Amino acid sequence: MFPDMKSTDSTYRRPRRGISGWFDAMARVFRREWSNIFSDLGVMLFFIALPLGYPIIYTLIYNPEVITDMPIAVVDLSRTADSRSLVQSISAAPSVEVYANCSNMAEAKDLFGQNKVFAIVEIPADYARRLGRGEQATVPVYMQMSLLLRYRTLLSTLTDLQLKVAGDVTSTRLATMGASALGLDGGLPVESHNNFIGDPTQGFASFVMPGVLILILQQSMVLGICMLAGTSRERRRRNGGIDPTQIQDVPVSAAIWGKTLCYFVLYIPLAIYVVRWLPEMFSLPHVGNPVDYALFLVPFLLGSAMFGQAMSGLCTERESGFLVVVFTSVVFLFLSGLTWPRYAMNGFWTWLGNLVPATWGVEGFIRINANGSTLGETTHPYLMLWILTAAYFIVSWAVARYSATSHTRRVKSDLNVPA
Repeated sequence: MFPDMKSTDSTYRRPRRGISGWFDAMARVFRREWSNIFSDLGVMLFFIALPLGYPIIYTLIYNPEVITDMPIAVVDLSRTADSRSLVQSISAAPSVEVYANCSNMAEAKDLFGQNKVFAIVEIPADYARRLGRGEQATVPVYMQMSLLLRYRTLLSTLTDLQLKVAGDVTSTRLATMGASALGLDGGLPVESHNNFIGDPTQGFASFVMPGVLILILQQSMVLGICMLAGTSRERRRRNGGIDPTQIQDVPVSAAIWGKTLCYFVLYIPLAIYVVRWLPEMFSLPHVGNPVDYALFLVPFLLGSAMFGQAMSGLCTERESGFLVVVFTSVVFLFLSGLTWPRYAMNGFWTWLGNLVPATWGVEGFIRINANGSTLGETTHPYLMLWILTAAYFIVSWAVARYSATSHTRRVKSDLNVPA
């Protein structure tokens, strides 16, 4: 008699019935998937090393928070005390640096063409005369539009200088006319103040890094899951439709939830590192409540795990996971709203972005991290993550059923067994 193969196969155990049997099967899948992860160096690299290392690289690139000392050229055709005062005010601004004082526009344009300066400020010859007559003086500014962040920085600096010069001129004029006695206090009749809600630095890294970090968490998880799925399918092809490293004869739903909870537990410390410890290390603002962070991460990590298992249906080989992540990462970045506001997208792209967990993860996390919103104020992205978790569980279940059926048919075909 041949020995009972089922009794010697560590991947098989007589299933227990009922709810307790389902939880037992889920626990067995959890333990086996955990073992599979830590016995595969490549999967460990992308599951652990990628979310640990990539955020540090990105954060180092985007520090410091704001653009400073942007080189510009000044062409002073007025050459008066008023124009020199304006040049001094420009030089004192921390965001720009007067790289060169040019005698004419041709010299300045030559520097601009060599990419040594990113803007040219031209002070016209009649600048002081117009100010003296009480007329409006125009100062043309020529700037490079290839990077909107530089444009915004320069525009903000010049706007502040414009208000300062206008205030100084108005103060002088009112004092000369004796109008200060009218209660204008020698300043502008209307003065505006900018008050920032949430993150007071309004830095670029403070805005973009939370979103990028969330996307890194999702994509690294998807890549690891796809690599595991592709490797499993390779084993099935070599072993007659059976992967000896997977638990056999368990409910599909238990297998999906066992793997999902395995990825979830693995990513809890990684997520805490990314969303809490990393900002502390690089002094990035994070004004949200840690409890809100933690509660929001639960559906995001679960949704990402389900999303990865759904995407794994595209992976027939181990290397397929790289193709999935390469072709989707840039698209997901655009759809997240980090590079272009989602409300400005057309309906199709907005709808497509709604299907990606990172889209809602980015929106909710930025609200909590930068604006100090509570979980109650981020209800919509929070609920959408739970909905996507449920939806991708159904898709994962269908993918797993189809995969099992196709393997069975392939084995029967190879053995010439009628279906």
